[in-house]
Amino acid sequence: MSLFYVPSLSVSHVLPEEESQHAVKVLRLQVGEEITLVDGTGGFYKAKITNPHPKHCSFEITETILEYGKRDFHLHIAIAPTKNIERLEWFIEKATEIGIDEITPIICRFSERKVIKSERLEKIIVSAAKQSLKAYFPVLNPLCSFDELLKNQHASQKFIAHCYDEDKRLLQNEIQKTNDVLILIGPEGDFSKEEVQKALSAGFIPVSLGNSRLRTETAGVVACHTVCLLNE
Repeated sequence: MSLFYVPSLSVSHVLPEEESQHAVKVLRLQVGEEITLVDGTGGFYKAKITNPHPKHCSFEITETILEYGKRDFHLHIAIAPTKNIERLEWFIEKATEIGIDEITPIICRFSERKVIKSERLEKIIVSAAKQSLKAYFPVLNPLCSFDELLKNQHASQKFIAHCYDEDKRLLQNEIQKTNDVLILIGPEGDFSKEEVQKALSAGFIPVSLGNSRLRTETAGVVACHTVCLLNE
């Protein structure tokens, strides 16, 4: 299946230049050949190529499926960018493949990375979503501080995963199906105790992801998979 991302389907039936090059120069698709399109907001389309131009390949839609793969819950993970940016990129790729609705990079007290390149992360999301046949692409929010995130969250279920030796519940035992879920994942040095207390005061439930001490990006993937699996 040849899958292409066209974010402006309501405006134009032309593949973006990068997708046009892939379709015409790499796959060598010709007039009349079938392709599959997604718009990132739930639209899944079958189409036929009408003009295989390497910069602006046009098509006509033959079948439309709206809300393709729509889920009855919303998963938002707020995660501190890792010192090695490739680890954050890996998390974003895998979380997109598994299924996630919203990602917010957060700066915490012990964060070692305070700058990210959103454009590159967006490209990773598009590639991973296409690879895993997702019609809904996760929203990548701007980098914000831990305190800013706490002020602007409205999920019905809120969790913070930290490594301190305090009473914590297993995430898998706390998830309620079909609910909006927000999970906080800290940096390599963990959240500060002050940050944990702020989260608890804001209604977050402290959770464990298991007995192993996980890297930031691994914890994010485990949290994502746990919520998705329990909602299937």
